[in-house]
Amino acid sequence: MKPMIRTFVTAALGFTLLFPAMASAHTYSIKSGASDLRITLESLLGEHAELAVIAMQKGVDGAADFNDAAAALLANGDDLSAAIGSVYGADAAKAFKGLWNTHIGFFVDYVTATAKKDEAGRKVALDKLERYGTDFGAFLESANPNLKAADVADGLKAHVSQLIEAFNDYVNKDYAGAYKADREAYSHMMHFGHVLADAIVKQYPDKFTNQGASAASVDLRSALDGLLSEHGGLAVLAMQKGISDAPDFDAAAGALLANSDDLTAAIISVYGEDAGKAFKGLWNTHIGFFVDYVKATAAKDESKRKETLDKLNQYGTDFGAFLEGANPNNFKTADIAGALKPHVAQLISAFDSYVNKDYAKTYASTREAYAHMSHTGDYLAAGIVAQFQDKFHDPKAPDMTSTMKIWLKIGSSNIMIDDKSTMMDTAPFMWEGSTYIPLRFLAEGIGAKVTWDQASQTAWVKAGNDTLTFWVDKDYMEVNGVKKEIGAPIVLKDGRTQVPLRFITELLGWDVKWNEADWSITLTKAMAMKPGMDMGTHMHE
Repeated sequence: MKPMIRTFVTAALGFTLLFPAMASAHTYSIKSGASDLRITLESLLGEHAELAVIAMQKGVDGAADFNDAAAALLANGDDLSAAIGSVYGADAAKAFKGLWNTHIGFFVDYVTATAKKDEAGRKVALDKLERYGTDFGAFLESANPNLKAADVADGLKAHVSQLIEAFNDYVNKDYAGAYKADREAYSHMMHFGHVLADAIVKQYPDKFTNQGASAASVDLRSALDGLLSEHGGLAVLAMQKGISDAPDFDAAAGALLANSDDLTAAIISVYGEDAGKAFKGLWNTHIGFFVDYVKATAAKDESKRKETLDKLNQYGTDFGAFLEGANPNNFKTADIAGALKPHVAQLISAFDSYVNKDYAKTYASTREAYAHMSHTGDYLAAGIVAQFQDKFHDPKAPDMTSTMKIWLKIGSSNIMIDDKSTMMDTAPFMWEGSTYIPLRFLAEGIGAKVTWDQASQTAWVKAGNDTLTFWVDKDYMEVNGVKKEIGAPIVLKDGRTQVPLRFITELLGWDVKWNEADWSITLTKAMAMKPGMDMGTHMHE
């Protein structure tokens, strides 16, 4: 990693990277300038969502630690501002911070109005949050033309909706709904970090390169970092709820276990069902030890507390042995046990400080626990990539100058993809002033996966980490749950989902040339990665 990029990542997160010796031993790296940028922004934006949920709950409850929870949320905003400043300069960092902290203030206004049962105040705060999305989108577009103000505003509208839903459900004692929305908000902001990073990489390709890491390896790194960091945040909140005997403890613990299910699925995808079952047993056992520690603290049973801590420290060795058994060349029991000791120490510190009402230390330890798990994810991802090089490295990736071309013609079933001819079972056509093309052939031609549900007349296009959803007869669609107007309805013709050409090409960032002489259409696009992986980069442009 270049010194300039290393400085950027370290400054943005404020933490020291772990496992340097082991990471360097891996033949292939999960790191590059572009991937480090992506992970940094995903981590900080995901943490923002987690801290916002905590702060809003504390605010409406009138909790003694509200001010410190809010301070942690603002400190996260400082780190985000520093990250933006490292790319765009001090003035941009200042402008970003002003806008970002303003929207946090609007959430506080909403909480305050809710506590006072001031419906008019709640509406005013929501209106301000909606306008904020437009202002923030305009700011980002002015800094980076690859980010469109309207798309950013739509993304932030979803962010606002998810946090407000999580908060309203909490107030209304629908705790299952509250923590479901909490996890959705976290996932959404992780995705926003990905989109933002992709736009910056496109703007500064010389500064943030993909050299050294494949798309598949970075996706694995992102998934593990995100899930493990979420585990850290949810564990802190569940332990607080447990010692407080809060009515939402079961729901908070349920969210923590749901996160474990997702981690287990990730392990299964690499090592299979038996390994997944073993992982889940070990992982949930250590969660149980934290629950035992909370119960012992509530009972003021010091011997039980010590016994539980001993079990937690032994767990690191057991978990390390499991991982070394699965990947002996890249995982060592002692290294993993050593890495999990800080995880235990940080969570215990956050909990003990909370019990002792040292709330500043509580949230300092909370942020440390969150960040530490991201580095643990880096270590695990690097080991898995080294073990399965063929699976996590992109073969025959095109260079930065390669261009993909698609040719098709109104009324013709022939489609040319990079000069290779394929016959479709339907043809592009004109209808009510719009040119329509078959979604499946276009999407699959560039490496995306299409799924169709006949009952609901719904088509899903999966490209990288992104999902596009289309409904027949609807004049709108969704990108990762965010609604986008199409301007013309999706139609079903010849048994195929047909989409307006202009919309789909603008959505995916293709250049379009129309030949009036023979009614043919040529689509071209510079591809920075292999077909299919680049598609998601341009979805929000």
